[in-house]
Amino acid sequence: MTSDATAQFLALITAICYAVALVSSRLGLRYSTPDTVTLVSILVQNVTLWSAVYWTGGMPRVSGVAVGIFCIVGLFQMGVRLLAYTGVLKIGASRSSSLQSISPLISATIAITILGELATPLIIAGTMLVVVGIVLVSWKAERELPSFRWWHLLLPVGAACLTGMNHPLRRYAFGLSNEPLFFSAFMGLVSLTGFLVYRTVSPRKQRLNWNRGALGAFLCTGIFETLSIVFIMTSLSVGRVVVVAPFAATYPVWALIGAKIFLRDVEKITIKTVMGILSVVAGTAAIHLGK
Repeated sequence: MTSDATAQFLALITAICYAVALVSSRLGLRYSTPDTVTLVSILVQNVTLWSAVYWTGGMPRVSGVAVGIFCIVGLFQMGVRLLAYTGVLKIGASRSSSLQSISPLISATIAITILGELATPLIIAGTMLVVVGIVLVSWKAERELPSFRWWHLLLPVGAACLTGMNHPLRRYAFGLSNEPLFFSAFMGLVSLTGFLVYRTVSPRKQRLNWNRGALGAFLCTGIFETLSIVFIMTSLSVGRVVVVAPFAATYPVWALIGAKIFLRDVEKITIKTVMGILSVVAGTAAIHLGK
């Protein structure tokens, strides 16, 4: 198996694991808050990955520049978690995951408008598919979600913006020090520090609710999100972003399947929602392939 094929396989596993994390979080959020699932997920990441670092030989020698980059990545990852899980609570796992997967559109827009790169036919077609998908996912959502507000759509889009910046930062850092396990653990430590600062200074922080009905689902979320982090970090350490990202961005499809099976009594999935999610995923893949 070539390095690109290995990276693609790991990225696909990443997508499945992250979809499981989103669906599981939605089950727990019936009883608790996004801040709680964010903290649980960060704690699981730190406990499991720092244990793995210890048992695999301890801390490796790494570049100081790479450490600095992963400080930024870790803070961004904390933001992704908070925005993503709040989005799951507000608009559901299937809708939120589809909007969160549009990070390639954001990066392509930056490249075209700021860096002066050319828009290829595939990028234009992919952009149109993403826009159509977003319209389908959000059109008349208030009829299916009584508490829906249009600004709720900005939560997963904000997570997509941070994710779009994280992928190239990680790839660049791995060119300096190729230690995916250590940096996955280090990223968790930075995220935990950032979360504690957020809890200290934020005037609008949510309460931490340790409801027993939520803890099992949140632990599952933490385990599968941690696995998704390890797999995406490993895939980016062996493959190019343009090869990895289209497969990693398929998680809305897996989240849709999970929601259909496990969230029937929590969120309503219509044909319009399904078509919107598939349109976003197809558009995302087209944008990547068009770069």
